[in-house]
Amino acid sequence: MDILLQQIINGLVLGSMYALIALGYTMVYGIIQLINFAHGEVLMVGALTSWSCIGLMQEAMPYLPGWLMLLLAAIIACVVAASLNFVIEKVAYRPLRNSPRLAPLITAIGVSILLQTLAMIIWKPNYKAYPTLLPSTPYEIGTAVITPTQILVLAVTAIALAALMYLVNYTKLGRAMRATAENPRVAALMGVKPDMVISATFIIGAVLAAIAGIMYASNYGTAHHTMGFLPGLKAFTAAVFGGIGNLAGAVVGGLLLGLIESIGSGYIGDLTGGVLGSQYTDIFAFIVLIIILTLRPSGLLGERVADRA
Repeated sequence: MDILLQQIINGLVLGSMYALIALGYTMVYGIIQLINFAHGEVLMVGALTSWSCIGLMQEAMPYLPGWLMLLLAAIIACVVAASLNFVIEKVAYRPLRNSPRLAPLITAIGVSILLQTLAMIIWKPNYKAYPTLLPSTPYEIGTAVITPTQILVLAVTAIALAALMYLVNYTKLGRAMRATAENPRVAALMGVKPDMVISATFIIGAVLAAIAGIMYASNYGTAHHTMGFLPGLKAFTAAVFGGIGNLAGAVVGGLLLGLIESIGSGYIGDLTGGVLGSQYTDIFAFIVLIIILTLRPSGLLGERVADRA
């Protein structure tokens, strides 16, 4: 029971990050039916940008409190990530919008590799130690512990998800997003500008990815040019798990995948008689993907028109 409670906490934290990333996938897919496989690299750029900003602030303004450094770095990282995703959509995806669906998919993979290479050139291939800017003293919950960074991850995720749900369901932009997802041509006749809506969707997804990247780096204490690939792939699994194109499905899929992965890592040794250790936990995400695609390709919640954004 002691291990289970701790793994549940860890799973919720991990799943929260997957949920934020998965929302970027599902929002873009809901509007233009594109799987943006460069989304994980936007996460990576956000994390490394924040790492660079924090380093500069620690040198130039060491008197700033850690939480303020993290906040300022996060704002800058979100702006950089949003600008990057805006350019990617306009240059790489928009010209292929009416092409066969395989063309933008291959382009997305190419953009992913390009961003990894550019990041390796800019930030070098070595792993960066991400600074600890928040108190590290953990809090006890029964027999388990939770750190201030993990609490921040859960809080930021909850706030971001609530803000996104409000935006999609109760704002003019949200109505335009839902209209564009339903039928871009009809939406254009009603005064909606589909290109602007699609760009806004990419920007929102990039902001969520940058936030997730910063939290991921803060939680694990490291950042590097390939850090976005595996979380991005797992978040895509979470989006499919919950029902890609469905916002609630992305959240549910992310949280469930985080719990499955975390609990699995705690018990994989017992389940396999000691043959496999916790280093094999990545297999759980892809086992889930295979099972879902085989048994329920539409995901747990399917795709509801009202949530397509």
